[in-house]
Amino acid sequence: MDPIKTGALIRTLRQQQHLTQLALAQKLHVSDKTVSKWERGCGAPDVSLLPLLAGALDVNLETLLKGELEENDRSNGNMKKLKFYCCPACGNVMFAANPAEISCCGKKLEQLTPQKTDPDHELQVERSDGEWYVTAAHEMRREHYISYVALLTGDTVLLRKRYPEWNLDVRMPLFAHGRLFWFCTRHGLFYRDI
Repeated sequence: MDPIKTGALIRTLRQQQHLTQLALAQKLHVSDKTVSKWERGCGAPDVSLLPLLAGALDVNLETLLKGELEENDRSNGNMKKLKFYCCPACGNVMFAANPAEISCCGKKLEQLTPQKTDPDHELQVERSDGEWYVTAAHEMRREHYISYVALLTGDTVLLRKRYPEWNLDVRMPLFAHGRLFWFCTRHGLFYRDI
């Protein structure tokens, strides 16, 4: 941790939150002189205070330690470049229009890399009653199942969460075209165009 960079970041984030040094200090149960010392780079927060400080400033711990905010490239959130993330511990599903630093259950998540489907993970997609009807013969047990199916079009993403011991059969709106994604808890993210 570089105390000068971290101090400057603390000051910037504190001001963005419209907090005085005293208000931040009270949240952390330290003195305002301590916060001033950090912001001037004359010292660094105690390790035990870092999670509380990160929470008070609404930033993740890694960013606080690096002392700088990283800006994503601005692509206006192109949905065709949607990035998927899935927590291996709790199964939480997240996605972002641009690469992002995403964490869950205390761990940084890696962006999932979609792969073309293979015979073991093939989905059957049929038109039925004005919708896409999606099914699969994939096993659905706690140790190995398809966690979600998502349909991505130019301006829409629709996600259907699945659970172990459920059959994999979902209905999706019938769009003229799109890309279907599904996540196998053992083998990763797959896709196919429809």
